[in-house]
Amino acid sequence: MTLDVRRMLVLGQVAESGSLTGAAEALHLTVSAVSQQVAQLEREAGQPLIGRGPRGVTLTESGRVIADHAASMKMLLNAAEEELRDLAGLRTGTLRLGTIPTVTESFLPDAISAFREAHPDVELTVQSAQISQLRGMFLAREVELAVMWEREGEPLDADATLLTTPLLTDPSVLLVPASHPAASARDAALGDFAHERWIIRTSAQVLAVLRDACRAAGFEPVVSFEARGYQEVQAMVAIGMGVALVPALSLATLRPDVVALRLRERPPERRVVLVQRRHDRLPPAAVEMARILRKAARTYAPS
Repeated sequence: MTLDVRRMLVLGQVAESGSLTGAAEALHLTVSAVSQQVAQLEREAGQPLIGRGPRGVTLTESGRVIADHAASMKMLLNAAEEELRDLAGLRTGTLRLGTIPTVTESFLPDAISAFREAHPDVELTVQSAQISQLRGMFLAREVELAVMWEREGEPLDADATLLTTPLLTDPSVLLVPASHPAASARDAALGDFAHERWIIRTSAQVLAVLRDACRAAGFEPVVSFEARGYQEVQAMVAIGMGVALVPALSLATLRPDVVALRLRERPPERRVVLVQRRHDRLPPAAVEMARILRKAARTYAPS
């Protein structure tokens, strides 16, 4: 036995209205159409579901069973519609956002503040991690949306599961201690620092950016310290442990004993992108956060 859900709901309306005419009016159907739907449901059930009398229709015991289940289904459908309306209007819902530390320290706080002010009832969680970890979060479906970075020639969306949207281009700058002879200049040529020791943030991608830039300038960099974060990089530069090539977004807070110099040659650049799963439709909260992130990135884009 297979009962059609739509016909069950019609019978439920008959029970609620007390007549075929009342049900037809509530459902915006003709009385004949309602009668046909009930008759077809009776054939599916293999037994009579209503009885007709001078005072309208009455439900048989079998009809009452189906009508009770139809009433429960109607309540569930109404609840689902209400939740969908709330989600579409961002009056409820959740959003799990992934991000890289340099974005957390730069334009992300502005974006989060704008999102929470506009949509205080959406539960927002943010996880800051390195690129490799964020990739794993996407595979595990732990985040719906993430802000990540990619090297020139190595797009993240080469992975067929990911879809990227550019946010901004983040050029590299050279950090030197304030006591360095080059600190009084506004810019510098990378080749002038071939004899220096270098400090990097621990990351195969970051090391690759430094090596490519130094090799293009004619030398191989000697790394003296690998830091866990860019504030640690600045601290080591400040005490003369070496110089560093860092993304401009990492300079949201610059120590007074460190100087950032622009490169005279074209600096290495990384592209900061918004990432989602390619074949997934973003929920309304993620669509709104993506819009806010694009706006915040345009405002914050390094010159």
